[in-house]
Amino acid sequence: MASHIFLFSTPFLVFSLLAYASFFASFAYSASTGAAEVANGRKEAEALLEWKVTLDNQSQSLLSSWAGDSPCNWFGISCDKSGSVSNISLSNSSLRGTLNSLRFSSFPNLIELTLSYNSLYGSVPSHIGNLSNLSFLDLSFNNLSGNIPPEIGNLKSLTILGLSCNKLTGTIPTLENLKSLSMLVLWNNSLSGPIIFIGNLMKTLTVLDLSSNKLTGTIPPSLGNLKSLSLLDLADNNLFGLIPPEMNNLTHLYMFLIYYNRLSGNLPQDVCLGGLLQYFAAMDNYFTGPIPKSLRNCSSLLRLRLERNQLSGNISEAFGTHPHLNYMGLSDNELHGELSLKWEQFNKLTTFRISGNKISGEIPAALGKATHLQALDLSSNQLVGRIPKELGNLKLIELELNDNKLSGDIPFDVAAISDLERLGLAANNFSATILKQLGNCSKLIFLNINKNRMTGTIPAEMGSLQSLESLDLSLEFPHGLMGDIAPELGQLQRLEVVNLSYNMLSGLIPTSFSRLQGLTKVDVSYNKLEGPIPDIKAFREAPFEAIRNNTNLCGNATGLEACSALIKNKVVHKKGPKVVFMAVFSLLGSLLGLIVGFLIFFQSRRKKRLVETPQRDVTARWCPGGDLRYEDIVEATEEFDSKYCIGTGGYGVVYKVVLPSEQVLAVKKFHQTPEVEMSSLKAFRSEIDVLMGIRHRNIVKLYGFCSYAKHSFLVYEFVERGSLRKVLNDEEQAGKMDWDKRMNLIKGVANALSYMHHDCSPSIIHRDISNNNVLLDSEYKAHVSDFGTARLLMPDSSNWTSFAGTFGYTAPELAYTMKVDEKCDVYSFGVLTLEVMMGKHPSDFISSLMFSASTSSSSPIGHNTLLKDVLDQRLPPPENEPADGVAHVAKLAFACLQTDPHYRPTMRQVSTELTTRWPPLPKLFSTMELEDILVHRNVIG
Repeated sequence: MASHIFLFSTPFLVFSLLAYASFFASFAYSASTGAAEVANGRKEAEALLEWKVTLDNQSQSLLSSWAGDSPCNWFGISCDKSGSVSNISLSNSSLRGTLNSLRFSSFPNLIELTLSYNSLYGSVPSHIGNLSNLSFLDLSFNNLSGNIPPEIGNLKSLTILGLSCNKLTGTIPTLENLKSLSMLVLWNNSLSGPIIFIGNLMKTLTVLDLSSNKLTGTIPPSLGNLKSLSLLDLADNNLFGLIPPEMNNLTHLYMFLIYYNRLSGNLPQDVCLGGLLQYFAAMDNYFTGPIPKSLRNCSSLLRLRLERNQLSGNISEAFGTHPHLNYMGLSDNELHGELSLKWEQFNKLTTFRISGNKISGEIPAALGKATHLQALDLSSNQLVGRIPKELGNLKLIELELNDNKLSGDIPFDVAAISDLERLGLAANNFSATILKQLGNCSKLIFLNINKNRMTGTIPAEMGSLQSLESLDLSLEFPHGLMGDIAPELGQLQRLEVVNLSYNMLSGLIPTSFSRLQGLTKVDVSYNKLEGPIPDIKAFREAPFEAIRNNTNLCGNATGLEACSALIKNKVVHKKGPKVVFMAVFSLLGSLLGLIVGFLIFFQSRRKKRLVETPQRDVTARWCPGGDLRYEDIVEATEEFDSKYCIGTGGYGVVYKVVLPSEQVLAVKKFHQTPEVEMSSLKAFRSEIDVLMGIRHRNIVKLYGFCSYAKHSFLVYEFVERGSLRKVLNDEEQAGKMDWDKRMNLIKGVANALSYMHHDCSPSIIHRDISNNNVLLDSEYKAHVSDFGTARLLMPDSSNWTSFAGTFGYTAPELAYTMKVDEKCDVYSFGVLTLEVMMGKHPSDFISSLMFSASTSSSSPIGHNTLLKDVLDQRLPPPENEPADGVAHVAKLAFACLQTDPHYRPTMRQVSTELTTRWPPLPKLFSTMELEDILVHRNVIG
């Protein structure tokens, strides 16, 4: 439904108008019962009874009053004073059947035909054009299909035409003869083609709703001639190009909706020149330039949606007096400046979203004067300072401040935000005491405080958040919570998702966690936890990624030892030294000679092998607590023998290393040939500088490095399954990688790139995202690897460089420029995503997509091609929630493959979109065509 974004949506308003018009049509032409029946009345009765018998049995029982030859007293039928049928009004009557057998020529005096909200199917018959006196036609909310018959253009008396929410296809026929038409409502069909039916003669039109179709082309300038138009809805189509300047002539508009298209250029500057505009939505297009100047003092405005464009300008100069405005959405644009608006004049504003811009300065204290504000989203900007205490004057339900440079604590009594349900403070500089303050927010459902500068412990007060469903306290090195996990968290019976990873938590996981039966996702990785995991489904079915890298966890989960075996091993370790000592003591005499001989042999062999590796010449650095040595790695690989090789890249060879401690590593040894010596050394240092500061669950961890004249290498964690390329080429492994695993894999890569682009300082561009550089662990979770081509994106440095990357994954703009930025990674991510979904590299598919973009035509691949037919055929088609996810991921992939990099989303937008719940599909997955996906490829966030 196209206009669901408004509290009083277009469907509600339009059909309120339709009902209003229907009432007066019925009133004006209602029958005077008891009028003498004429021959024409009998003819009408016969026509209605003929139609009745073609309907299903339930419909016929509902029309039980239809009997005899006088229809004026029948259910849903009204007659004029002559006894002729003037009104057929059977809205919401559970009718099921077709209109084919309804002889419209039998109703010469019919004024109104209302059959909305039924289950009528089949086509709209062409003989409907015989209703020469028809003024009101409403067939909305049925299952009618086929084309709109051009004969409707013969209904010269028509004032209202409603065909919404059907399955109509084809183009919209010419309607220029409908000189009296005031309302044309065709939303939510599959109508295609350009808007060419609007002519200079339709000057009586006040409502035009063509939303949620497949219309293409540009907005015709002739729309500017409809000067009586008060509602114009062209949203959710595939329109492109500029807004014609003639649209500024529509000074009577109170609703103007053009969102979910591919429109570009500037927004119409005089959109509120008439002072009547109440609803204006243009989000999810490619608009640039400033916010329309006429909006500054548009006092009639109620709702404004401009998010996800490329609008620019100073926010403080764009708005003025808005006493009725209740919703303002400006997220994901390029707006700058400070929030120095006169907030006391926004006294009806309930929602303000401006995330993903370049807003600077501090959060203004004056925001507290917008006393009705309930949802405030300032995420992903450049805000500094503290949360102003004046926000305590608001009854906030949602507060999102993620990804800024805010610090401090909550400076007001927490009771002031006792109604808070969503709180996002991630990626800032907040301190740990903020957690204790939040313990009184009993209505909190979603809490995200990850990636802050927190230390200390988890306070017991967190156990008071009885409504909490999602808790994210994941931090990143060098910060982190420590001590035991507060057992009070086990009181949060509604908790579904909990993330405590990347901290320094120690001790046992509280037994109280066993009561969290509603928990569906848990992550306690990268801590110092030990002992048994709780015996609940979330832990038992947790992937190894969610519990890895702890001190000594045990239990019934992937990758963990059974606790009984762990206890037995501990007992053995306690007794072992005594037993070994006695055994050695008793056998010492007999074995002494053998041991001495062995030591002599070993030392001679070691000396021979490492004769060229004096320790003073080795430059090495290992991660804190690492027990790695240069000689151990050289020995474990037998001087880097080829039998240990597991991969080769442009910068070096990768070896699998099993140390004496049984720790498994991956070592990348750099080429040392004269031709690449300088470049590899440069890449070597770049990779070290980048990776030693990174800690992210979806990025391969660097344990250390070593630089020596003979051998220079990096030491990574070993990722079990190897590259994505290897897995996709293996029929058995690819078959095991189901749709859930593939979508989680895509999420992992998106999270890694989002972290690199937006959470590292300075930002990091990978430059070579490909199937070789995404590694999969035993649970098919993604780990981004090979930063040999990575380059730090310094604010004042040039990004012009030599080509780096893998052909087939590089962005098209690199064909004519070598300038690399984050959007190159975004494009590569789009290619990789399609490859994961299709099971093979999508080169032909992307070529067709590029051809479509360059010619502004429908993609030949997308035409009538079902989405399920291009997916990896080694898996059964997805169903239910995975099907929603696959369609949604496909839309995101196409958005990332936009030819113009400015139109691609950021990786933060993609990552955020992938963590939200999948929206329901507009139709059955099995019937979705690529065209359905391509139409919405600009929909992000």
